[in-house]
Amino acid sequence: MIYNLAMRRRLFLTLSSTGALLVYTLDGQPTVQSQPGEQKIPLKFFTEEQALTVAAATSRIFPSDASGPGANEAGVTLYIDRQLAGPYGRDRYRFTQAPFEPGTPTQGYQGAANPREIYREGLKLLTGLPKLSPEEQDSRLRAIETTPFFQLLRQHTLEGMFCDPMHGGNRDLIGWQLIGFPGPYMSWSNDIEKHHGEPFRPRPQSLTQILNRKITPWEELEP
Repeated sequence: MIYNLAMRRRLFLTLSSTGALLVYTLDGQPTVQSQPGEQKIPLKFFTEEQALTVAAATSRIFPSDASGPGANEAGVTLYIDRQLAGPYGRDRYRFTQAPFEPGTPTQGYQGAANPREIYREGLKLLTGLPKLSPEEQDSRLRAIETTPFFQLLRQHTLEGMFCDPMHGGNRDLIGWQLIGFPGPYMSWSNDIEKHHGEPFRPRPQSLTQILNRKITPWEELEP
């Protein structure tokens, strides 16, 4: 299937903008400080219907709960959209010539279809998912959880939750705040003595914030 690039740029996904900051109390209970709003973001690969289906599915794989925001708040759908639109989506870096053997579990996926093709076919199995109740959505997802599509979707959900925000996911550093990851700091030498013997949980920073310059993600380096 051939997609028109100009047409695809006119497709948008409207996301709730949380501006979320997780604040942890001494007993480990999180509260969320946010500034609600909406943000329209252009899609690079998905249609609007596909994006809404992926958003519904990933929100059940990594839902919002008492511990904090989930996949929708973190922008996981946009992470997946960006990856599929780039070289990864077309298997730029995977050997894809026959024969295609099942392989062992440790070898991972060995099939002929690239990630874009897996998603296009897999999303057909989830038609109408956004209109279902959470319980019905879970049932639909359980029915396909052994398929390569679901396994890839689950992997991408986790990647989108905890990637550097430059890749489209982990909006407002939500994922890193959840697990207490401070970001890719190069050295902690200035903090060791300063906080010696006391709890130290700095607010996370992305690579762009740490280096104080724009970083172009690898998926945008190639057409």
